[in-house]
This record gives sequence, structure tokens and C-alpha cells, in this order.
Amino acid sequence: MMQLFNLNLLNSNLQASKQPQADLLGSFLPFILIIVIFWFLLFAPMRKQRKQLQKMIQTLKNGDKVITTGGIYGVIAGVQEDRIQLKIASDVKIEILKTAIAAKLEDKK
Repeated sequence: MMQLFNLNLLNSNLQASKQPQADLLGSFLPFILIIVIFWFLLFAPMRKQRKQLQKMIQTLKNGDKVITTGGIYGVIAGVQEDRIQLKIASDVKIEILKTAIAAKLEDKK
């Protein structure tokens, strides 16, 4: 009889110990969901913008007007594999990395 009581007590303890773990997972589920939502709202647009910038940098050619990340406006005078020669004034050319290009300026006609 005592052995049967001990088994029932052991079984009830096991069931009681499993209950808080399920509650713990259920309480963290909303936080995990919020993190996933923020990931897609914040990082996905940044990744898309970075891809667009890389595509724009790949298509640069001589004569394009650009602005650098440092705020320098200029016209592309030469394109190399990883660098660009930028004309910023008459007879003034600088050499910068392609990654320093922030935007391509559109010609207003």
C-alpha cells in the first residue's frame, strides 16, 4: 500500500514539474514572435537598399554625376575595378573607393 502511494506521489510530482516548462515556453513565444517581426521590418529593407546601392555602383560609367559618403559632388572621370577617379573641379581629380559612392545624381533636362 505504501509503495502504491509513493508511485502516485512520484507521478503527480512529474506532472507538476512538466507544467511550468510548458508555461515558460508559452510566455516566451510572444517575445520570440516580436523579435522575428522586428527582424523583417528593420533588416529586410536595409538588405534591399544595400543590394540596390551595389547594383548602382556596378553600373557607374564615365560622365555620371555622383555624391560621395563624405558629401563631395563630382563627375566620374575614370572607373577601375575597386576605385573611381572623380573630377570635383576643373583640373582637380581625386581617386576614391567605389564603396564611398553614396548616390548617383540624375541629370535634370
